[in-house]
Amino acid sequence: MTSKVRKLEPGIARLDTPTDLSPEAVRQISAALNALLADTFALYLKTKNFHWHVSGPHFRDYHLLLDEQAGQLENSIDILAERVRRIGGTTIRSIGHIGKLQRIKDNDKSYVAAIDMLLELMNDNKAQVQHMRAAHELADKHEDVATASFLEVFIDEAEKRCWFLFEASRQAERSGH
Repeated sequence: MTSKVRKLEPGIARLDTPTDLSPEAVRQISAALNALLADTFALYLKTKNFHWHVSGPHFRDYHLLLDEQAGQLENSIDILAERVRRIGGTTIRSIGHIGKLQRIKDNDKSYVAAIDMLLELMNDNKAQVQHMRAAHELADKHEDVATASFLEVFIDEAEKRCWFLFEASRQAERSGH
């Protein structure tokens, strides 16, 4: 039985990882995951920004919700980056690289109302779900079940974040904030 896993060549100074994925699959999946990684960093930072700057009568609830969601995003960063490396790709290297790849827009406003924070993060998480579904389709196309599997978990987590943000925004609307 022959192995589909690419053999490593000793003595060659380069980043290489044995994989049974084709070079084209590695390129495409790595690109999709690196874009998700950049988006996750951007969404993490925006969520922390809003966590630090939320105010109003529901401060404690929103502050804790956003901190919990930021933690979930932070936990997915290493998983995404290490998957890129495990399949033989390279991943982001700097804040500048993140800025080039991210599709989640930053929010640098000095003040954002709590309701607007919640709705913006809800929409960003919805966009993240769409991008993860596209990456999942790509992983399926290349029979990369490991990538597809953890993306399913991340999609579920992002959908839950959307749900919580939606319900919190309804609470804010009912109370007039």
